[in-house]
Amino acid sequence: MTDLPLSFSDGDGEFLRKRVLPVLALSAILYGGSLATGLHINAVVLSIIVMMTLCLLRVPVAIALVSAAVLGGLQAGLSMTETIAALNDSLLIGSQVGMTYIMIGAFAVALARSGLLELLAAKISGRLGTGEAATGKNIKWTLLLILCAASVMSQNLIPVHIAFIPVLIPPLLGIMNRLRMDRRAVACVLACAISSSYLLLPTGFGAIFLNDILLTNLNQVGADLGLVVTADMAPRAMFLPVMGILAGMFVAVFITYRKPRDYRLIENKAPVADMAPVVLNLTQLLATIAALLVALICQIRFDSLLIGAMVGFVILSFAGIFRWRDQDDVFTEGLRMMAQVAVIITIASGFAGVLSATGEVQPLVAASAAFIGDNQALGAAIMLLVGLFITIGFGDSFASVPILAPVYVPLSLALGFSPLATVALLGAAAALGDAGSPASTITLGATAGLNADGQHDHIKDSVIPTFIHANFGMVLFAWIAALTL
Repeated sequence: MTDLPLSFSDGDGEFLRKRVLPVLALSAILYGGSLATGLHINAVVLSIIVMMTLCLLRVPVAIALVSAAVLGGLQAGLSMTETIAALNDSLLIGSQVGMTYIMIGAFAVALARSGLLELLAAKISGRLGTGEAATGKNIKWTLLLILCAASVMSQNLIPVHIAFIPVLIPPLLGIMNRLRMDRRAVACVLACAISSSYLLLPTGFGAIFLNDILLTNLNQVGADLGLVVTADMAPRAMFLPVMGILAGMFVAVFITYRKPRDYRLIENKAPVADMAPVVLNLTQLLATIAALLVALICQIRFDSLLIGAMVGFVILSFAGIFRWRDQDDVFTEGLRMMAQVAVIITIASGFAGVLSATGEVQPLVAASAAFIGDNQALGAAIMLLVGLFITIGFGDSFASVPILAPVYVPLSLALGFSPLATVALLGAAAALGDAGSPASTITLGATAGLNADGQHDHIKDSVIPTFIHANFGMVLFAWIAALTL
């Protein structure tokens, strides 16, 4: 192959040669082959294959979604103008959820500025101890319970997502080393607890996933098919799949990674330790607690995490947690932290809109139903495994729902699944792979905390353990839920 233009750096050239060009070649072969042979390739299938391939090759998810959407629209016979119009018309739904994420990011950064998480880490460290006394099994289980509780609260009570991990974990690594705790077990606890909480509890991020994304897409896609899903159905449908995740967590802690593992007993120099200690006086502590409570109350009262996070941010600002002139900096930092997720969710809605505009969702459903026949067990298994593959590709369960819904809802109803089973299949299929994807915020957050001293590998110690333990149990229990609900 000839050298690439000099305007590209060596890294860019390597990226283009090994990742982008093969996918473009695959797309050209599929698209051109269908034109030359007259053999029509379903536009939805083509779009999803190209999107997954691009994501697995670590092409930015936003570019992968738009590229695959355009290719699918052209394959279905839409003009470029019609394809872009279909993409734009569906962006509004995703942008509403994206704005919520941005406000949550600002609230999380404001909470971090308060020093509350640093204070919590110091208290835990002091209570558990760092000397030879910190070697008992009771200390190990207490620490795991604390991390599990913090993971749940980060999704449902204090919606800061993974922002607590790089602050809370590094100061505790010395204790974990003395206890000879296998950090792979800790990674599984963090990933499984975070996933379980937002999949089951309808507050915080759970409200976004269950109500704003899952139920909204189910009712929109199912409107013409007679499907109506209410808010109380989502937790009931997701109960068994979540029990599968928790079962995997217990296997990781009590069986797979139960044996002691030795790490170098070095002093951890985490970024938090290098920062000047934050002074949190009584007034600021009370204001922080008040902000958390008011944010939760507003979220429940108005059914809006956006309003709750905004009110919490305002309270922290007026309380002097950070300087008044730093408000823009705090908000911008939160925007940067959540921008990727917000953009992916927004564009994923446009991607789903293009899939619907192609008019080839129903033929795909009909073909799939003909292949599966009346075998619900086979149909449920295929849908779950395909969902696992898709979510692994770009590491975000929230963005997976609008991509899967146009195919999964009609197929589930065609196979005779009940509304509860349909909710379980779509919710589980979209969530599979979130804990275990290399690009997932959950696995990235776990590695950011556990690798503060350079002794925790992202792929071997976070991705592979969480993929095995969070997903295998969920596939089995979600399959059972689909057949029994």
